[in-house]
Amino acid sequence: MKAKVESVESTLGVCMAEDLVVVERHNKIGILTLHNEAKRNALSTALMEQLIKELETLRASAIPVVIIRAGKNARVWCSGHDVTELPKSRRDPLGYYDAIERLLRCVETYPGAVIAMIQGTVWGGGVDLVLTCDLVVGDHTSSFAITPAKLGLPYNATGVMHFLNRLPLTVAKEMFFTAEPITAERADRVGIINHLVDSEQIESFTLNLAETMASRSALCIAVIKEQFRLLSGAHPLSPETFELIQGLRRKIYDSHDYTEGIKAFVEKRPPVFTGE
Repeated sequence: MKAKVESVESTLGVCMAEDLVVVERHNKIGILTLHNEAKRNALSTALMEQLIKELETLRASAIPVVIIRAGKNARVWCSGHDVTELPKSRRDPLGYYDAIERLLRCVETYPGAVIAMIQGTVWGGGVDLVLTCDLVVGDHTSSFAITPAKLGLPYNATGVMHFLNRLPLTVAKEMFFTAEPITAERADRVGIINHLVDSEQIESFTLNLAETMASRSALCIAVIKEQFRLLSGAHPLSPETFELIQGLRRKIYDSHDYTEGIKAFVEKRPPVFTGE
């Protein structure tokens, strides 16, 4: 695919700098830039609520392709869920109506292609957001780490399924069990990244990819995307199995390890897990 010279920075309709999400439009393409470098683009409730709002606005405007990105040459694309906002204990930190779950559903059900353009590291819930997007374009600075095991965080079944639908089972297990980053090159091999390109080309390449999609039938893409969503989620569970999963997760967020993981993160020290 031939990269176009024009950069996304030349687009119109940029929001005010104080916004946590900067919005641009380039013809039929919406571009949402995470804009909270002070907190390394952590998924705070405020940032997620603005992402949801902007996605809904683009949806109402029938924008067929959306790009989610960080600032140019960002060292951190997203540092994950804002841990300071997680409940301290005795409550599911990833409930159905919490902002992060609503954001992921908003991306999944957006009636058009959503592309994650990745420069820099992606952590925790940010990886879930990336995997929920339809396509991923990354450069060689990108890496991906899913980190609930560092926090004692009870990841939910929906989030686990995002990984199972995208990755080989052994790779998903390694990512969750080690909580260590995997490189751009490996992410390309295992299927996280659709296209691995040089930093100098990533903006023009991603925009060109988006323009190609925007030139196709928006109705056809919307319907096919919804079929992908429904069929990839066609994993029936008995009520007993669902209740078992919820019970297993409750053991974690009622545990010493969960409380200790959050406390250690806030205090910027290694957690002392006891398995209790």
